[in-house]
Amino acid sequence: MQDVTPLRPSNQVVHDNLKPPAIPVKTIADEQQVIIDMLSDEYDPVELQPGDMLSYCRPGIQHKIFRKLRSGQYRIASELDLHGLNARGAKQMLLEFLHEAHPGIGECVRIIHGKGNRSAHNGPVIKTKINNWLRQHDRVLAFHTARPVDGGTGAIYVLLRR
Repeated sequence: MQDVTPLRPSNQVVHDNLKPPAIPVKTIADEQQVIIDMLSDEYDPVELQPGDMLSYCRPGIQHKIFRKLRSGQYRIASELDLHGLNARGAKQMLLEFLHEAHPGIGECVRIIHGKGNRSAHNGPVIKTKINNWLRQHDRVLAFHTARPVDGGTGAIYVLLRR
């Protein structure tokens, strides 16, 4: 082996084994499904009537802040109108809205869900679902039925975490 000389690299092809970037397709699909399933429809705490008020405040929120929200003293940064949608469409629009909404300091968002006067004998559908979904969403700090000038029992003010 002492007399052996290495061959020169002439007429050799160098293959670039460039692998395509790894795209975690299943992980992305799973994350999208988690977002869709994040708000459960299974839990239905109470049956609401068209004129009932909605109110919720996470533990740790100051009473002064919730009182300001309840009285409509926050400026409305953006709003979402869910009139005419079924529960599935309303859920998807709500999730997109909550993901994209970025109210500033001293601002809240308004969600118009309707009063549910035209719903069947089971009561308002979207209003009940909104009450349930917002309680489960981690960005929602508090919500309360809007003042009559802003929609009354057909709309709510929602205070979001930044």
